[in-house]
Amino acid sequence: MKNKIILLITSIVILFITIDLNAQCAMCKAVVETNLETGDTKGMGLNNGILYLMAFPYIAATIFAILFFLQKKKTNSSLLNN
Repeated sequence: MKNKIILLITSIVILFITIDLNAQCAMCKAVVETNLETGDTKGMGLNNGILYLMAFPYIAATIFAILFFLQKKKTNSSLLNN
């Protein structure tokens, strides 16, 4: 049980560690760089938007895994009590 808690805490810490990533295609990056060089600020949020959209599948998968684990744990405990 202690190992599972440590694994869960480690997974959560790794999930929330963020680094600045360049998650853009070549064309998007070129447009943003040109936009920023001319003084506009419209392209500054593009990378954050891409990362924002990328995060949701991981969040959904994590929530599903946690709910699955809790349901399985509940089912196993009810089988042991009978």
